[in-house]
Amino acid sequence: MFVSVILGIESTCDETGVALVRGTTLLGQGLATSMGEFERYGGIIPEIASRAHLESFLPVLDAALHEADLDLSDVTAIACAAGPGLVGSLTVGICAAKALATSLGLPLYGVNHVIGHLAVDALAEGALPQPCIGLVASGGHSNLLLINNIATDIVELGGTLDDAAGEAFDKVGRLLGLPYPGGPHVDRMAQSGTPDAIRFPRGLAAAKDKDRYRYDFSFSGLKTAVSRYLAANPLPDDETARKQAVADICRAFSESVNDSLSAKAVAAARDNNCDTIVVGGGFAANSRLRELLVERAEAAGVSVRFPPLRLCTDNGAQIAAIGAALVEAGVAPSPLAFGPDTAMPLEQISVR
Repeated sequence: MFVSVILGIESTCDETGVALVRGTTLLGQGLATSMGEFERYGGIIPEIASRAHLESFLPVLDAALHEADLDLSDVTAIACAAGPGLVGSLTVGICAAKALATSLGLPLYGVNHVIGHLAVDALAEGALPQPCIGLVASGGHSNLLLINNIATDIVELGGTLDDAAGEAFDKVGRLLGLPYPGGPHVDRMAQSGTPDAIRFPRGLAAAKDKDRYRYDFSFSGLKTAVSRYLAANPLPDDETARKQAVADICRAFSESVNDSLSAKAVAAARDNNCDTIVVGGGFAANSRLRELLVERAEAAGVSVRFPPLRLCTDNGAQIAAIGAALVEAGVAPSPLAFGPDTAMPLEQISVR
């Protein structure tokens, strides 16, 4: 049976990714990041990110084709991230995809980058069970989705009302003076923190919020709680004592975020009769989320699927994976006139 080869292009923010997928097999990929450009600024500069995509695209495309041992003539469809993301970065990837699709005479799919974070798990563990619960956890998103069909039918159950989990981690890292981006450093420091030394509040945990916001998250107040704690408890001058104090704060903060994410993901699985939770996004690499969610899910008789660490952050494989699912489901390609959608709804899987 003929199986299409999908070329996926990712350019939503600071990673330029290209990958080739056949069915649920990753054939090859290339990836470049502009993250190092932003350390001096403490955050993403959209214009720099857009220029980095322009410079990186052709080398990354060549790297993916070389690893897959394929030529462009072997490709049968192209998928690119249409949103959500930075408008300039998205535009670079979309224009590259349109140029390739037009010159090669291939169908083009503008896809939802966030849904790709969940679809990419199929490249590691095979097709996603349907239905299942999708937990998207990244720098820009913390959402729970009911996935009836990854290509055609997704229902958003809830999401963050303010900061996303990854965003909150980065902001707390900045408060603690950790290098940019702060999230991975907070995660690492948390592992050496003293259990129960500090307890921070859980967002939307009040009785009045538990039903109204059953599947929603809120981490902005938690960030404020950390700021207030630091104001009342300045970090010690002694280097050893300071390091331990930072570790204790990171541990308490991490526990609060991951308590909320894991508890609500398991509740969503139980409520919707799903026996699998699929986790995607950069924050899926967080060590405590992996540990706590698996522990709670197993107690509830639910399995958890995490992509390999190398596929958690933005990459072309996630775009190719959702493109492959769309082709297999017989979904029509996107009209060539589509543009970037910086706030693409999570229930919109592709541009129709």
